[in-house]
Amino acid sequence: MPTSRAGKTIRVLVAEDSPTARMLLVGLFRSAKDFEVVGEAANGAEAIERAVELSPDLIIMDVHMPILNGLDATKEIMRQAPAPILMVSAAASSSDVALALSATQAGALMILEKPHNPSDPEFAGEAEQLLTMARAMAGVKVVRRWGGSRQPAAIATRVAANRAVKLIAIGTSTGGPAALHRIFIDLEHDFSVPIVVVQHMARGFIGGLASWLGANTSLKVTVAEQNESLAGGTIYLAPDDAHLGVTPDGRVALSNSAPLSGFRPSADHLFDSCARAYGSSLVAVILTGMGSDGAEGLATVKARQGRVIAQDERSSIVFGMNQQAIERGLVDEVLPLDNIGQRLAELTDAGRGGGGSS
Repeated sequence: MPTSRAGKTIRVLVAEDSPTARMLLVGLFRSAKDFEVVGEAANGAEAIERAVELSPDLIIMDVHMPILNGLDATKEIMRQAPAPILMVSAAASSSDVALALSATQAGALMILEKPHNPSDPEFAGEAEQLLTMARAMAGVKVVRRWGGSRQPAAIATRVAANRAVKLIAIGTSTGGPAALHRIFIDLEHDFSVPIVVVQHMARGFIGGLASWLGANTSLKVTVAEQNESLAGGTIYLAPDDAHLGVTPDGRVALSNSAPLSGFRPSADHLFDSCARAYGSSLVAVILTGMGSDGAEGLATVKARQGRVIAQDERSSIVFGMNQQAIERGLVDEVLPLDNIGQRLAELTDAGRGGGGSS
């Protein structure tokens, strides 16, 4: 019997309406020794039935399917037979991305582009990325909903609460889109501080994330462009394959320098750059995500007297990036996801924002 890294075969259910695409995905997982395809589904209704019947370790879910689409199937699976779900899309169209990102609110873990035809020169890289992420996602303990109600911070604030906040920087990975959505809906339209964000995401989907978040918040959401001025009430997402930083005079600074710990964009780069430019007027937020990206940058934030907020374990899809920051003593407050937007609003001086550090 083939085994995975943990000594156990990863049992996969593939839900895809296109016979050709389904055959490709099934063949891809069967070619990997640590996976076993235990079932196939041609529509969302079948995906639910197979999930309940087979209790797979991982579900590969197409976005658009007949009878029930990927979003509706995800909702029902998370109600009846919760399992890690990896959404896949044939293209990064706005409608596909919006549907897949909505599925992350229902419990899906992330979205990836389907590998192209095997004759495509990019197929090998795309296939390996899918298998790598499938291995990682299969080990995630899924949650039905965000945990915790509004409650006090788990770690008391160690930085003066009346310090003017001029910039907010956020780093996140697995589970990030739904977490960002939850935070941003608590920020009012007159929120006057710019927000810069690194979200680890498959190439080609960041524009769709900006559109999806922008449609669900009163703030403006955009993909950051080199040298543009940071404006209050605007959320800037790091573009594909570029580090996001800022300058002391409040402008976007993109960089093609080497990946940090395998990531470009990197939360480490974001936090380090923002801390050096804004110092004590920065609030950095580290959210759910696999790995340790962000902790090194947060060390600079603390050295420059900035404030750090971390999402708590209970409300995290993956307690990794935030766990590293907490365990290293780099965090001022640990909060449930439901409290973070409100806390940012409390910390922000609505009459200030947008400029560099003073």
